[in-house]
Amino acid sequence: MEPEAGLRDGVRAALPIALGPLLFGVSFGLLARGAGIGSVTAIAFSATTFAGAAQFAAVSVLGAGGSVAAAVLLNARYAPMSVAAAGAFRGGLLRRLVDAQLLVDESWALARRDGRFRREILLGAGVLLYVLWIGGTVVGTVVGNSLGSPSDYGLDAAFAALFLGLARPTLVGRRAVTAAVVAAAVVVVLLPFTPPGVPIVAASAACLFGLVR
Repeated sequence: MEPEAGLRDGVRAALPIALGPLLFGVSFGLLARGAGIGSVTAIAFSATTFAGAAQFAAVSVLGAGGSVAAAVLLNARYAPMSVAAAGAFRGGLLRRLVDAQLLVDESWALARRDGRFRREILLGAGVLLYVLWIGGTVVGTVVGNSLGSPSDYGLDAAFAALFLGLARPTLVGRRAVTAAVVAAAVVVVLLPFTPPGVPIVAASAACLFGLVR
């Protein structure tokens, strides 16, 4: 069956950042191995959850001694993201649930155009990112012992750079810039003395509080 042209557009939209998710998948596999998570578990985690940064953050939090609650709360940001993109999904409940599986930070950001979300871009980008993420996880977990640590390749810094790049187009207007500055300040203040994961959760809560005021 010939894929929709729109889905190909989504794949093309994600190609410029394709190397990032692949390398971060490898990095996640390495991190999971370092945290004592087996290869099969890590790969199944990526295949069924496909949470990208949230998976990375959850394993980082748990590996650094953070609580399970903090790791779970890091994934809670997908709730408002899903609400924002809900209008792009069509069909019955099952179809919308399957489509929503492809909603991650990158596909969400790429699909947003002029305040609206293009379903075909979100799904096309999501399919490519899904394959790359799982493939990277397989590489990182299976041959992780011979690859070393993510920091050996600068992947820890590159991970942050990718999300700064995705966030840049959304920083339009004083309200968005103010939210970003406040969130960054909250993380910097809390980072030295709070458990892993708490600064990100607190920054997200501060932004949401400002949004409803």
